[in-house]
Amino acid sequence: MFRFAAHGCGAITAAKILGETAGIDRFRSKDAYARHTGTAPMPVWSSNKARHRLSRTGNRQLNAALHRMALAQAHWHPPAKQMMERRKAGGDSGREALRVLKRRLSDVVYAALRADLTITTKALAA
Repeated sequence: MFRFAAHGCGAITAAKILGETAGIDRFRSKDAYARHTGTAPMPVWSSNKARHRLSRTGNRQLNAALHRMALAQAHWHPPAKQMMERRKAGGDSGREALRVLKRRLSDVVYAALRADLTITTKALAA
């Protein structure tokens, strides 16, 4: 049973993540999962300044679920608010800071799904 507690992730969002992921064991790493969710950064160059932007590829439903979580955390979760403020103070735009938050949330979701898979596997083996 998937148990995931994060600010901005309700039952519907958790169910969407679980259903759209369709088995975390399909992904070899958190980077592969981020690419699937569309939160892996894509490098872009403009006027000799290297930046990253959000990928427009990947599973749009998963991306939307992570986006909802990121927006909720950016407004209400103190560590996320601090991270957004720190990124903005460092020169990132609001969108770039939100992109970083979405990627971090993708990593957190991946870790939670992996942990759940391990617990479920152990329970079935016993």
